[in-house]
Amino acid sequence: MEKNNQNVLKYVYTFVFKDGKEKKFEILLDRDTLNLIPTENCTIAEWARREQFKCANDLCNSMFEDYCPIAVNIDNIIKFFSDIDSYETVKIYAEVDERTYFKETSVQKGVSSLIGIIMPTSGCPILAKLKPLTRFHLPFASIEETEFRVISMYLFVQYMIMQRGGTPDWEMSKLKKIYEDILKINRTLSEKVATLENKDASINAIVALDNFAQFISSSLEYNDLSEYENIFREWLED
Repeated sequence: MEKNNQNVLKYVYTFVFKDGKEKKFEILLDRDTLNLIPTENCTIAEWARREQFKCANDLCNSMFEDYCPIAVNIDNIIKFFSDIDSYETVKIYAEVDERTYFKETSVQKGVSSLIGIIMPTSGCPILAKLKPLTRFHLPFASIEETEFRVISMYLFVQYMIMQRGGTPDWEMSKLKKIYEDILKINRTLSEKVATLENKDASINAIVALDNFAQFISSSLEYNDLSEYENIFREWLED
């Protein structure tokens, strides 16, 4: 049930297909916790059962004994796009808290952007680390934009840890581990989704998210952020 509007972040994605048909997906988040707020009662699909996922870890098992929270919350999206080609061109309006974005693009890019909000906010203890990004969601973000936002978020968190008297991870070694786990989750999820679709819109959307994760993971592995040095020239020359 939707809470008081002041306590809710609402994201609305509207897909307008070539034949004029529209499909709207509404995502509600608790403004304080950034947890997903269920918008309707739904039965748990069999494919979402926990025992079917190899990415399980002790924390996840202790929180969700029966089901994968990500699978439960993207099931309706998987079902809707099951018979739609990933490369089909569609007009997408993405309404976020402060503004509306528009892009005419492939279905898979729109679904990827949509799922990119749901996965961190569903309750998965690994992907929950990315919840701050959903508060300042950027629809249709490029790989470079996503990398910059992730690293900025992580270093900002380290500053807050330092302010609280903790030990910050300026080398971002813990972020590397987080992304190793995210890659496992993405691949497990994509394997499951591939068995559910008649076509490939959702599977390719998850693969696109996995490509983003691989890119960031590789940058962290080689510790190569030299491409950003030029735009920070005024800071680095002091």
